Amino acid sequence: MQQEKSTKQPLYVIILLILAAEAVFILPFVLQRIFRTTFLESFDISQTEIGSCFSAYGIVALVSYLFGGPLADKFKPNTLMSVALILTGLGGLYLATFPNLYNLHVLYGFWGFTTIFLFWAPMIKATRIWGGSDKQGIAFGFLDGGRGLVAALFGSVGVLIFSLFITKDIELTTVSERQIAFKEVIRYTSFAVMTIGVIVFFFLKFNTSITLNSESKIKLLTLDNFRIVMKYRSVWLLMIVILCAYYGYKMTDLFSQYAEQVMLYNKIEAAKVGTYLLYMRPVIGVAIGLLADRTRASLWIVIGFLLMTITSLIFYLGIINDSKTLLFILSIGTMAIGVYSARVLYFATLEEAKIPLAVTGTAVGFISIVGYTPDIFAGLLMGLFLDADPGAVGLQNAFGIMAVFTIVGFFASYFFYRHSKTKAI
Repeated sequence: MQQEKSTKQPLYVIILLILAAEAVFILPFVLQRIFRTTFLESFDISQTEIGSCFSAYGIVALVSYLFGGPLADKFKPNTLMSVALILTGLGGLYLATFPNLYNLHVLYGFWGFTTIFLFWAPMIKATRIWGGSDKQGIAFGFLDGGRGLVAALFGSVGVLIFSLFITKDIELTTVSERQIAFKEVIRYTSFAVMTIGVIVFFFLKFNTSITLNSESKIKLLTLDNFRIVMKYRSVWLLMIVILCAYYGYKMTDLFSQYAEQVMLYNKIEAAKVGTYLLYMRPVIGVAIGLLADRTRASLWIVIGFLLMTITSLIFYLGIINDSKTLLFILSIGTMAIGVYSARVLYFATLEEAKIPLAVTGTAVGFISIVGYTPDIFAGLLMGLFLDADPGAVGLQNAFGIMAVFTIVGFFASYFFYRHSKTKAI
């Protein structure tokens, strides 16, 4: 880590990383999070079927984490990330043709390759390089908080474009009219993502060439690198922490739907709820990142899981209904603090866990194999609950499952916090 101690990286690098890190996931995830019911109507699919599309994504991603991690230890981040963004945007243009369910599965599998094999580990490694040895909390705080702002801006523009193509009261429109409006949202997003890819290729550069190029002789996949990573007990704990935290993050997909079906908001108002939630990420990300650098990242992950557990139980018990707007706002706000606190910091703990920089890509890939398995089963599991009991009951049951994950995550993060206080591997 000696290079990171002495070499200060440009501010514009983290800005580009923020922009790219969220742009690549807008098409696979953020659009359906904000326009959940419109997405389902436009493609004429059920909750379970959209969940199966995410499963296709997750299965491809699972393999991609394994091989994409070492790839990041071989090639420069700007090359891999730019190719990933452009290919993802091209996939978005195909999405705008409203393919059938089979081809939608193929598309999500393709996105699993572009966003994970080519993008994920290079993005994490680049962020770690930017943060150096003493500012990992703020680096990942800026990254995830900034991603929230980028997602919110994409979402706001998307809602604006959607509303511009709706020429009458939203409740009086037909599915085909909403589909036309949603098509324009997809096309705008796709071109924006490809443009960001071009910018990343030319401008994502670091002040040091030693950190990036001294590893150029590393083989793409070696047992030695995996043996180094597997020696760290913290790596195994991080797998569980990320799995549980990521499941909690996936549950934020349902807030817009909850607003529409339980709080009785219309489709545009419900979409705004999802967008407003995203605006909380930059504030939480930066604040938690600063606190983590002054204390310890793992401590705030423990606190994040505690907040997620409390609020998921509130939703599960059915306390919140259309007559309790203030409680709804406070609950999703508190859950957002918990979810984003854990999400901001779980890779910031790589420094706390004393994992060597040279095998960062391999470590990220190995941890992610288990940590991001919710991509395979979370959407499908939620879909089964929501289709079995449409409306409030299905949503409550989905939040009950979330509570189980957050309790497990709380204990795993606590054990990581205790373990990382020692000097032991």
